[in-house]
Amino acid sequence: MKSDPATSAAPLRALGGALRSSEPVRAVPAPSAAALLLEEAADLLVVHLDFGAALRTCERAWQGLAEEPAGASLEVKCSLCVVGIQALAEMDRWREVLSWVLQYYQAPERLPPKVLELCVLLYSKMQEPGAVLDGVRAWLQDPDNQGLPEYRSLAELHLQRVLLPLGLLSEAEELVVGSAAFSEKQRLDALQAVSAARQQQTHVHSGSEETQTLNQEGSSSHKFLSLLTLLRQLWDSAVSHFFSLPFSKSLLAALLLCLLVLRFDPGSLGCFHVLAVVNSAAVNIGRLRAPCPSSTSWLRSSSGSARLCLLLSAGFPSSTEWSSLLASTPCT
Repeated sequence: MKSDPATSAAPLRALGGALRSSEPVRAVPAPSAAALLLEEAADLLVVHLDFGAALRTCERAWQGLAEEPAGASLEVKCSLCVVGIQALAEMDRWREVLSWVLQYYQAPERLPPKVLELCVLLYSKMQEPGAVLDGVRAWLQDPDNQGLPEYRSLAELHLQRVLLPLGLLSEAEELVVGSAAFSEKQRLDALQAVSAARQQQTHVHSGSEETQTLNQEGSSSHKFLSLLTLLRQLWDSAVSHFFSLPFSKSLLAALLLCLLVLRFDPGSLGCFHVLAVVNSAAVNIGRLRAPCPSSTSWLRSSSGSARLCLLLSAGFPSSTEWSSLLASTPCT
């Protein structure tokens, strides 16, 4: 049974119309070596989780793309960067991402928007938005990039993830006001975000100043208390040292004081006041250090001291008077 020629040609008509015998059959172009390496790198990254091999495969693909024209395979280049960035991040080598990408694009303003967006998200997530500040700033200021449809989204991302976290509020305002990519509502929302960030910054700054003042006051109070403690320790040491002296030494010191008073002012009665103080101190020290002596001994000691002061007021005593004084004054 023969087939109908019209019936056999129907599927071909549905694909591209009736074919003429003189028209050659169009063949699908074979994928480039870079595209094949891209598929291999993606497979190593997602399926095998071999991040190092995926990164090396991307670098081999880039070496092959260096021999092709500059405008060829733009999508493949961007995809290779995406796979390479993810591989570096998985190996905790995220700090090398920007330098790794720039070695293929030479300048930040030449980066594809998708690659730059990925870099901003990565560095802001790792709390280092300052690493991409200059790169994004150069990209946004380039006139060739300002007409791209991704310009507004990148400007908003730069505002929220880079400028505001870094506290660059004046630059953020200039970006919002000077860019034509923002609509009126978007510009208003962005300015409100900048104003809220400025209020928060002012509040944090005032709080830090108050904390610093309190710390200074606390330091001064601590120094003053330390000084008082030191003075108290010195006073306690001096008092304990005074009370630890033997009674005979204290009495000898009082007698020497009387001699000095009579030497400079023979007619003065200050020696009697000194002796009264000495007797009172002797009574108190004697009560603390030893049993109380008898009243007779204290009377003899006081009368001997009084006689000594009288003799000293008249002049230095003779040897006979010294002997009688020492005999009448008990040794303690």
